[in-house]
Amino acid sequence: MAAAREPAGSAASAAGHLYPVDVKDEKPEVLEAAAREYYEKLVEQPSSAAEFFSVPGREKVKVETSLLRFLPLYKQDKKRMLLVLNDPQRKNAVLGIYLHSSWWLIEDIVKTADLSREGLLQVQTYAERIVLFVLNYIIFGMQERSSAWDVLFVPHSEKENARIFWRNGEAAAFYTVKAKGSLCDGYSGQCYLLPVLDTVFVRKKFRRCGLGTKMLHDFCQTFVTEDALGISRPISADMYRVCQRFLDTHLEERARLWEVEAPGDWSQRVSIWLKIQLAQNLPKKVDQSSHAEKFQDDKPGPSEDSQMKKRAVQVSDIQVSPDQAEEFKDDSEKPLDSQLCIEECISQQEGEVHLCEELKKRKGEPADDRVLKQLRVVSHDEGSCF
Repeated sequence: MAAAREPAGSAASAAGHLYPVDVKDEKPEVLEAAAREYYEKLVEQPSSAAEFFSVPGREKVKVETSLLRFLPLYKQDKKRMLLVLNDPQRKNAVLGIYLHSSWWLIEDIVKTADLSREGLLQVQTYAERIVLFVLNYIIFGMQERSSAWDVLFVPHSEKENARIFWRNGEAAAFYTVKAKGSLCDGYSGQCYLLPVLDTVFVRKKFRRCGLGTKMLHDFCQTFVTEDALGISRPISADMYRVCQRFLDTHLEERARLWEVEAPGDWSQRVSIWLKIQLAQNLPKKVDQSSHAEKFQDDKPGPSEDSQMKKRAVQVSDIQVSPDQAEEFKDDSEKPLDSQLCIEECISQQEGEVHLCEELKKRKGEPADDRVLKQLRVVSHDEGSCF
């Protein structure tokens, strides 16, 4: 009778503390072929030749074909697949990924032994694409999402414009961008009319460290020559707090940041700074309404490009993160509505309920001096915190 195999899950120590992202020049097709060969052998081997996966803080998990599945690395593309081990206690949770002829814990996939890998770095290599997949699809989509979120998470596309924030040897956060001129989706033929911050996410253990504002600043600096920059709608309450902190100290960016829907023409833009100022002037009872975090927006929205999701606004650094106190955690559960803010704020400031109704009737007519003056006062009020 064959003896049981040694527990899997200790690949990092066996490799001298190198992690998958540190392995260079490994071709994607070679990695996938090795995983499929391993899977086929596991299917054919006798049950007596058991293999176990070591998971810190719990009993070893027996590696069985019923717990294995191949997941697509890229959205709408099955040419690259990863072999993963599901948690027998939670079928939709992933414990490990098979890479380089070994099983790796999810926590080890997002680590690095390269000390030069620090700060915000562009995702370029295949190994970095795997890290992005783990951060987005597994850690954010499975481990750190709220059980109340009824949202479909899908991987990013193969050429997704993304940056990972590396800190102290770990992938702490990431954000993705839809470039100006890139297609909004694969059906309409529409293209983005401005660069759009699409997804922001900060892991729970790295929240409240300012990573959200750092990523927002990096986004603005990357497109410093653009007159307008977008953040995909809807933006969560947490992401708005990130924006407020950022804009409180970067006055020059106030006129550039817009909440947008694809493709982002002027009719699909709302000034983020104006919405922040209007929201500050609402009665406190309005602030008590719950706001769900959206990631891949503190309550991540669907990851289809056409819907301009903000999956990761799980950044309580105010995503964002895209994903939601913690860097991205809030008691509220709904994104703000700019028109509601404007109407209620004007109504509160003027003390006349009929003013909002009068403005609605006029729509295309210019507001009188009294209303314009009131809007100016609201938009320049910088005293309170959101």
